[in-house]
Amino acid sequence: MRKIYILLITVLSISNACSQTAVEYNNRGIDKDNSQDYMGAIVDYTKAIELDPNDHEIYTNRGVSKYNLQDYRGAIADYTKAIELNPKSSDAYFNRGIAKADLQDYRGAIADYTKGIELDPYDHKMYTNRGNVKQSLQDYRGAIADYTKAIELAPESFNAYYNRGLSKGMSKQYRSSISDFTKVIEINPNYSDGHYNRGLSKIYLDQINSGCLDLSKAGELGHPRAYDMIRKYCN
Repeated sequence: MRKIYILLITVLSISNACSQTAVEYNNRGIDKDNSQDYMGAIVDYTKAIELDPNDHEIYTNRGVSKYNLQDYRGAIADYTKAIELNPKSSDAYFNRGIAKADLQDYRGAIADYTKGIELDPYDHKMYTNRGNVKQSLQDYRGAIADYTKAIELAPESFNAYYNRGLSKGMSKQYRSSISDFTKVIEINPNYSDGHYNRGLSKIYLDQINSGCLDLSKAGELGHPRAYDMIRKYCN
């Protein structure tokens, strides 16, 4: 999950002493969040909110800390408050979408990502995450469209290529999935899942020898299921 508003908050200049104190608590919360002291970060963000209850950025940051503690409902509550204070906060919609997806509220997550895209149509992560949710709903065509848009915006988007390959494989578009997994391997040659899934796609196209070589490479890289698939398809 991306960290948000950190640079903006640390350079923010506030004139009155009360708001400046809120900024200091907020920045201290960011430091604790970055060192994975999420409980300590929440304490500081809460103090900052007491001093400046109208700063949407602080609610968003506290939501991130709650999310990192797997308090997804608490995170959603903070992101929702941030959106109430600033309806144009694409970051709050993005992060709320993540939390909703983790609670399997897939329709709610899609709605948040869609709103986030309206606010920031050039954020490739929005499209990738919305594609992930559509994939979970077995809407592979919709997922592929979102991953493709993410790749248009960020041509080296590793996650978009990999997940598009998965959606293509799940919809039996094996030749096209091989192309995506090949791109994944170009970006990260040591990613075992790329070799593993390309190998399976090749095997499903009866390219047994080449597919088994990919599975063997996945096994060398530590993929937990590669050798099981080799025993199933390659012996």
